[in-house]
Amino acid sequence: MIVTESGNSSGVKNLISRCRKNGEKELDLSGQGIERLPPELAELTQITVLDLGNNKITELPDFIGELVSLEYLDISHNSLQSLPDSLGKLVSLETLDLSSNLIRDIPETIKNLPSLEKLTVTSNKIENISEALNIFTTTKELTLLDHADKIITLSNKNGLTKTFFKIADNHIQYITEKLDISPIQAVFFSHFLNRSQENTILISSIAEDIHCNMIRTLQYMNDLEGLEKKKLIRCSRGNSVTYRVPWDVKNAIRKGEEFKPPDHSNLSIDKFFTIVETLFEERGDDELTFETLAGELYDLMDNNMHLHFSQRMKNIHIGDQDKVLLICFCHLFANNNDDEIRHHDFEYIYAESWVKNSIKRQFEKGEHFLLENEFIENVSSDGFGDQEAFKLTDKAKKELLGELDMKMRLGRNKKRLTLHEKLPEKKLFYNEKETQRIEQLASLLQNNNFKSIQDRLASGGMRRGFACLFYGPPGTGKTETVYQIAKKTDRDIMLVDIAETKSKWYGESEKQIKEIFNQYKAFVDSNEIAPILLFNEADAVIGKRRELGDSSRAVDQTENTIQNIILQEMENLTGILIATTNLTNNLDKAFERRFLYKIEFEKPALPARQSIWQSIIPDLSDADARELAARFEFSGGQIENIARKRTVENIISGQEPSIDRLVSFCQEEVLEKQTGRIGFGT
Repeated sequence: MIVTESGNSSGVKNLISRCRKNGEKELDLSGQGIERLPPELAELTQITVLDLGNNKITELPDFIGELVSLEYLDISHNSLQSLPDSLGKLVSLETLDLSSNLIRDIPETIKNLPSLEKLTVTSNKIENISEALNIFTTTKELTLLDHADKIITLSNKNGLTKTFFKIADNHIQYITEKLDISPIQAVFFSHFLNRSQENTILISSIAEDIHCNMIRTLQYMNDLEGLEKKKLIRCSRGNSVTYRVPWDVKNAIRKGEEFKPPDHSNLSIDKFFTIVETLFEERGDDELTFETLAGELYDLMDNNMHLHFSQRMKNIHIGDQDKVLLICFCHLFANNNDDEIRHHDFEYIYAESWVKNSIKRQFEKGEHFLLENEFIENVSSDGFGDQEAFKLTDKAKKELLGELDMKMRLGRNKKRLTLHEKLPEKKLFYNEKETQRIEQLASLLQNNNFKSIQDRLASGGMRRGFACLFYGPPGTGKTETVYQIAKKTDRDIMLVDIAETKSKWYGESEKQIKEIFNQYKAFVDSNEIAPILLFNEADAVIGKRRELGDSSRAVDQTENTIQNIILQEMENLTGILIATTNLTNNLDKAFERRFLYKIEFEKPALPARQSIWQSIIPDLSDADARELAARFEFSGGQIENIARKRTVENIISGQEPSIDRLVSFCQEEVLEKQTGRIGFGT
């Protein structure tokens, strides 16, 4: 420590001189034994941090007001008795520490400081603090987002310097205490929050924000891993390492609530497997490493040892790779009812190619532990085993998953449903006859009406299910009508893609059709409002059955079997099935009898066409819409196609296409219809 008479030591002057020469923004003169501030200090107009704490200063000179860039000023633990009015000139000052002095009064000019947020005056001789100054004696009531915003602003300006940590101390301390994280984690988390609208945050972007090179940033990777463990951020380690802030974290902070990772102890078996599913999804998105996944799964089981599944898994003494794989098989069956698991369904779990290849070879040879110990087995069809498809054995299901109510679990698997609240509302236009039939059907499918009708049917010994057929030319709104009825009646939709069911492997299509109806039954049983089973473009499965003879192909037999399954399932239907088709001449009579409601969608008549034109292209005049509707007998789908061409040309040319250009689009559409498109029927 250097102390000279009057406190003007050469050492202090040297520090001031060096600061001025190098353009430094922080000057630390604490603990130097200073009694009087040297006038040279007034020349440091660039400094933002000045620490004069733990000295012997008795008077603060007026020139202190010349340091207009100051954001942080510490004069604590000195012998000050009064303060100059010039302190009111420090317009950038955010933090002022006057604690442990002999001050009796605070100048009123301080209340004019626009940036001041924290004023510390403890351990002085102040008897009364004016109401105007009282607001500064403690940190203002800021939310966590406010503090994070301050950290962003200050670190953008100063980087991760000592200056920054001095100025931002109270903001960092707030987040540190609130989230139980370290100061540097508080800084990084603030920047993650600032970019939380991005689902792929690059660490290089954060480094750029805080003026930190990547080498130094890499030193903080352990801190980022700590934020991951706290569940405050998620990391995806795919082709590039990216981060995101989970929705529940953002939501809690937005509401000003303390974020706490969810408690995953004492769960029901259903909730347990819901969490398991989430963990595997995060691994699939590269947000968890294999090691983290294994750790999370083991912690989940340890916290739920009341479950038979956890107890049984704990007693299976195998390595992490095989145990996680077995849990994955259990998850796929419990959550998806999956009895046909292939390598692509689980190989994403492992990062190393050699592990994936080793497991594949063991499966091919039947030498894997899970095969040898009858936890899994090959899928068998008609007596032939599929060497690339596997499932849990019945023994494993009974021993490991006996707690599950599979019927109810299956019904809660909403992934196959299109939720009604996510369907966009759309105005549709029909001919008068269609409008009446559609409105009637929508009314019947309102839940109260539907339940009443089902009860009446059941009391009369009749089938309770509703099977409906929407038929007519392409583009007449059949599928969209189903969506709008679903939205109006609060019913979700289980959409069946017929093409996906027509597997090239004999026997697979029948299984898929059965599984579709099993899944739908589970949805009906477990939901208050039954969803709609939509067979879209169902021509391929409701057409006339083929006559079988000695020369019949296997595919003919398969298609007839599929149709028989569907006919039987329609007999047993307790919910709502709607099939759409462009063709009706080829409809099998057995199917025709089973459709309770059959609604024909004809091409829109003139009034409907005009309404469609004006709905899709609102800036069309009544006259132009009338002319186009009269001149071209288009379906709604064709009109929408023309509107898309119009939009594309507008984007390319920057000009609205004229009515003549619109007519030419219509003529092109007519020509395309007449000639037919390649790959499609005329």
